[in-house]
Amino acid sequence: MDGTIGNPATYVQQPKRGNIIMLSASDDAMMLKQIQATHSPDGREIDVKPLLLIVEDIFKRSTPAIDATVSPPEALEDRTYQANVANMLEALSFLIDRIASEITYRCTGGGEAHDAAISILKMVSNYWWDAKLVIALSSFAINYGEFWLLAQSYTSNQLAKQLATLRQLPEILEHTSILKSRFDAIKTLIISMLDIARYIVEFKELPSQYITTDHHALSTAMSHIPLAVYWTIRCMLACASQIISLTELGREHFLSTTEAWELSTLTHKLSSLNSHLASLLATCHKEIDEKKYIEEYQNLVHLLETRTHIDNMKVLKALINPKDDPQPLVDGITKRRVHIEVLRRKNVLLLVSDLDILQDEVSMLEHIYGEARSQPARLESQYELVWLPIVDPSVPLIESRQKQFEILQASMTWYTLHHPSLLDRAVIKFVKEEWKFQKKPVLVVLDPQGRVACPDALHMMRIWGSLAFPFTTAREEALWNGETWRLELLVDNIDQQIMNWMDEGRFICLYGGEDIDWIRKFTTTANAVARNAAIPLALVYVGKSNPKERVKNNMLTIIAEKLSHYLPDLTSIWWFWIRIESMCYSKNQLGKTVENDPIMREIMTLLTFDATGGGWALIGRGLAEMTRAKGSLFLTCLSEYNQWKADVQPKGFVKAIHEYLLLIHTPQHCNRLLLPTTVGKIPERIVCTECGRPMERYILYQCCDE
Repeated sequence: MDGTIGNPATYVQQPKRGNIIMLSASDDAMMLKQIQATHSPDGREIDVKPLLLIVEDIFKRSTPAIDATVSPPEALEDRTYQANVANMLEALSFLIDRIASEITYRCTGGGEAHDAAISILKMVSNYWWDAKLVIALSSFAINYGEFWLLAQSYTSNQLAKQLATLRQLPEILEHTSILKSRFDAIKTLIISMLDIARYIVEFKELPSQYITTDHHALSTAMSHIPLAVYWTIRCMLACASQIISLTELGREHFLSTTEAWELSTLTHKLSSLNSHLASLLATCHKEIDEKKYIEEYQNLVHLLETRTHIDNMKVLKALINPKDDPQPLVDGITKRRVHIEVLRRKNVLLLVSDLDILQDEVSMLEHIYGEARSQPARLESQYELVWLPIVDPSVPLIESRQKQFEILQASMTWYTLHHPSLLDRAVIKFVKEEWKFQKKPVLVVLDPQGRVACPDALHMMRIWGSLAFPFTTAREEALWNGETWRLELLVDNIDQQIMNWMDEGRFICLYGGEDIDWIRKFTTTANAVARNAAIPLALVYVGKSNPKERVKNNMLTIIAEKLSHYLPDLTSIWWFWIRIESMCYSKNQLGKTVENDPIMREIMTLLTFDATGGGWALIGRGLAEMTRAKGSLFLTCLSEYNQWKADVQPKGFVKAIHEYLLLIHTPQHCNRLLLPTTVGKIPERIVCTECGRPMERYILYQCCDE
């Protein structure tokens, strides 16, 4: 054969340059009218996804590897044998064969590619656009697949060998390097054709309850799909033409410039359609996801408002396991994954936090949870704790954040979510909007029926530990009704040494601040007064809220100079102050103020001391004896011991100090109060604990990196 043959009359005539890339808007409109004229659906619905899977499988197994065209046969995947495939193929097989014959005829009998495409569209006129395209692709897959079936099996099957010989395949495949560019071009087109088919099938399957045809992206896609189907069929015909030309003319049929230009132009055309449809589909999915997200959120709100659950499984599944993971939790002790069933009909405390939760917070909860687990028979130990890590679902979890999550998870002995990605966006929205989670952790209590017993029990847990069980508002009020302002409430079990001294009847003086010079003067003077008064006094340094480097350095100085006792570490200091903040939150939530609650007045006084700066001190013994003052005033009082020492014997040491503090107190003052976000809703009106006048309100932004 003449190796220079480039444009034989025995297959579809190559379109002229202007027919493809020089189409004007009016040409497109005219072509669309022709395409639409072939469309006459009769209402039948066909699920073409199983057929598309078969077509994809044929192309995947047929597409040559160029360097190794013979590949071992593999069993078709089970997914292609869905229950309805056989019936569907029986109904469509005749039509598919007819179109396959039409493709062969059109590619060997000459004629315009446009006319061939319109002819095929007329043959599938009764179907929707997704079915039209998949049926047409199925017909092409038969021709294409048969060609490569012979190519892949002729060396191992005698029948295939004889058939391949008749089609000149051995000779063709001996020169695959020459034909590589042609096979590559066909392969690229087939990939684009399959992408177009997938997109169109996806558009057909979009749920109408979440997106309607009047949505801009969907309506735009619907107007483009007929053209996309037409051009995909044109590409299919071009590929078929190339394969048929090889079998008819042999390897001597080389790709002409016109043919190469046609394949390149069609590839560009289909790529452009692909990109456009992909973009429109992504917009549609975004709209659907947003509506599903809102619906899931509303369902969650309704579910949590429902009070008639048999147990907590439905609620916990919606919150913890909306994605139906078989084992969404990790047991904190064994570190093995477990089913959500371990929480059935139990009181469940959901610890909601981001990955920046303080290790101090985790340590505090570990201490309380460990105590509860060590005495499982106690009523107040009948709960389980579960950590829900909240991350931004729109931002991938980078390696450092993943490592941060794993370190936190490993440090927790309670149940944790296996991975943050298991939480739905709707759950995160619910947690933020309904449970008011922002940055600070919250501890939501669910009763055995899945009802919210407390939207945030973290403050109760910090103040009373497991004793606050079942963490309801009624229990919170009952605990406060039984409380008085006393040293034991302040220090609890933060430092056992202090508790021992209290049992011994010692006077306990808590002091704080960051001024090391004042600390030296105060501790020296206080110890001297205690010796003179012959009283057992224990001085304890409690630092400052959010303790940082200065407090740490002060502790080192106190140790080195043996100035006093101190809380063991920065975590203990943090715990001391976070408990006071939690007391403020608790009282605030119950509607208590400085004016109507004496404990609230003392809490706010300590927070004022801490925020105003300088030192401060509080001294007490037993259940009721306590007094406090700012550092300078307290130091003056102790320095002037001789002025009030006569009152110590008749009135008692604490009362004598208290009365002298009142005597030397001056009305001039400038108090500050920094309310942390942990106190919840900030009251509109706060009065000064010293003079009773309303305090001015300011907004403070602070960044303190010592």
